[in-house]
Amino acid sequence: MTAPSSRRSGGSGLIDEPEIVTDPNLPPVSLSAEDDRKASSWTLPKIILWVAIALLGAVAWTMLAIVRGETVNAIWFVFAAVCTYLIGYRFYSKVIERYITRPDDRRATPAEVKQDGKDYVPTDRRVLYGHHFAAIAGAGPLVGPVLAAQMGFLPGTIWIIVGVVLAGAVQDYLVLFFSMRRGGRTIGQMARQELGKIGGTAAIIASLLIMLIIVAILALVVVNALGESPWGVFSVSMTIPIALFMGVYLRYLRPGKVTEISIIGFALLMAAIIGGGWVAGTEWGQAIFHLDRTTIAWGIIIYGFIAAVLPVWLLLAPRDYLSTFMKIGVVVMLAGAIVLVRPEITVPAITIFGENGMGPVFAGPLFPFLFVTIACGALSGFHALIASGTTPKLVEKERQTRFIGYGGMLMESFVAIMALVAAISIDQGIYFAMNAPAAATGGTVEGAVAFVNSLGLTGVNLTPEMLTGTAQAVGEESIVSRTGGAPTLALGLAHIMQQALGGQALMAFWYHFAIMFEALFILTAVDAGTRVARFMLQDSLGAWAPKFRDVSWRPGVWICTAIMVAGWGTILILGVTDPLGGINTFFPLFGIANQLLAAIALAVVLAIVAKRGRSYFRWLWIIAVPLAFTAVVTITASIYKIASPVPAIGYWSNHFRYVAARDSGDGSLGAPEVVDAVIRNTAVQGTLSIVFVVLAIIVMISALLSTIKAIRNGGGENTEDAPVASRRYAPAGFLPSAAERELEKQWEPILADERAGAKH
Repeated sequence: MTAPSSRRSGGSGLIDEPEIVTDPNLPPVSLSAEDDRKASSWTLPKIILWVAIALLGAVAWTMLAIVRGETVNAIWFVFAAVCTYLIGYRFYSKVIERYITRPDDRRATPAEVKQDGKDYVPTDRRVLYGHHFAAIAGAGPLVGPVLAAQMGFLPGTIWIIVGVVLAGAVQDYLVLFFSMRRGGRTIGQMARQELGKIGGTAAIIASLLIMLIIVAILALVVVNALGESPWGVFSVSMTIPIALFMGVYLRYLRPGKVTEISIIGFALLMAAIIGGGWVAGTEWGQAIFHLDRTTIAWGIIIYGFIAAVLPVWLLLAPRDYLSTFMKIGVVVMLAGAIVLVRPEITVPAITIFGENGMGPVFAGPLFPFLFVTIACGALSGFHALIASGTTPKLVEKERQTRFIGYGGMLMESFVAIMALVAAISIDQGIYFAMNAPAAATGGTVEGAVAFVNSLGLTGVNLTPEMLTGTAQAVGEESIVSRTGGAPTLALGLAHIMQQALGGQALMAFWYHFAIMFEALFILTAVDAGTRVARFMLQDSLGAWAPKFRDVSWRPGVWICTAIMVAGWGTILILGVTDPLGGINTFFPLFGIANQLLAAIALAVVLAIVAKRGRSYFRWLWIIAVPLAFTAVVTITASIYKIASPVPAIGYWSNHFRYVAARDSGDGSLGAPEVVDAVIRNTAVQGTLSIVFVVLAIIVMISALLSTIKAIRNGGGENTEDAPVASRRYAPAGFLPSAAERELEKQWEPILADERAGAKH
């Protein structure tokens, strides 16, 4: 139900919230203002701690950006990232909470008001953090930084760390909060409500189309990581029954025993990895799990449909929680290993490919292509779909949105930094042999050696023994043209971890451990993304057939899920069979589409905040700055991909190059079937580039007009759901404060009865 606009007092421009009266027979549902003041008060130990964090961060940034010799120690990447994240979370996100979101824990969230046991479920903040982080942290923070490493370490490091504090985490937090205040509506639904018919329709179409390309590329990374790898296929496959068991265990067998099932799930996960090595060494294991990439692609398509129609508690939430333990654990472990091993990075701060824009991994100048390539590690539009899709329907208390939205994105950025460090820690020759497309290397060791050595890189002298020896060490047949970033990250992680623990004998274990870690990352984003896309399509079709808007109507669920899976599945198959390397040609489109969606999300949020009233106007810059930067980057990148006359950069110039070769009978670009495939794929990519940027520009113009109107009028219509008094309590952050622990004790008997009822 939409709250009436009369709730806004026109004179002051403030939201005139009615007093929320909670049940006097229950304990307080939120901390008092006095408790909040005590928790945020400064003491001498706090001042000393934050001064120390700031100084350490300043030293780390100085070592990375200014005091650079021929090498730089990887330890400074860890310190620069962690210190910046801590400062951003403690101070910048608090400013956003205090002046923009202004949460009220007396107000019930949609999960409490609409609880249905399927899509709306009040979820423990730690479990939800895991679910949200797992859903947003797909291929982007793994693949983007690895691909961008060809340009050097410094530009990517700055964008990943600074960009997330000022842009990515801001978007995630605000979209999550405002979607929650609107019953968990998707970004497309909010756009239609806030921007009017034209802007809203453009946002919905853009979101649906962009979701197809995003999910397809996420799945393509998994395919490239698991192709012809029986160890990886077995281990990743086993995570599905493990997650199902965890869902049943937490729902029926032992409700509320989060720590208990986490330990069990982790043990089973380790058993799956170790067992994968044994299975891969047997004849029957090779026969069953040694699958080509097309077969794996079809398996992921089937999986995506099933996962998206199952209840959220059965597979999606427990799998995400399971994989989050794995993900955060691996990232923290890798950071610890970097501090322990202290590897020296020999990659230049800015490489020759960062200067000339003609790298073998992807082509294009540093600005804007570095920013759209790194994508999810700093700012991701895909997150807006998750933050306005599944997560807002599961939030237990309003103040938890800062921890989940802003904090979850900071953790993803840390993943991106660790991926970048892992990629630049391995030999540059091996890096380019792994990430150059098969069209350049021929897919052979000899071809890769000849290609890499022809690049003329200083200090690079690749030999066949280096490639065969590395492949043997990690238990793979070949590492040549293993594009997609995931294998490179796995090799970098294994290279660092074996120095800290186990030596060369454990290289294969660490490599496949990382592969499963990455596949878990990505598959959770695939199933969550498909579910969100289904919500969006159901709502859109509901304009003509209202029955589709009922998310519990199973035919509507199945039909919409099948349509979306068919869409991204088609693009996935195109990518798997692309002669130029699916990731190498499709990933720039993925990055641009992803950032365009981020611009759409920020534009919608800008309009929402402007409508909240005059007291919000002076804080609009927090949203406007990242929106302006993203708009410039993505529109510029789109123009490059659409209009560049350089075939390696422009989709259409490459398209017409192959068309001319086909029409003239020139066979120098490949066999006829290869030429036809490139013509088809570049046409798809070029057309989507045009559609995406046009729709995004329409949405941004609509949002700016709506914002200007709201500023002139001192506010606008309040489209939030009418407030309902909450009847539950939970702490705001991962670790409860002393006051929160005291309040939790008062609620424990009530929550125990609730868990017993759920079990029954």
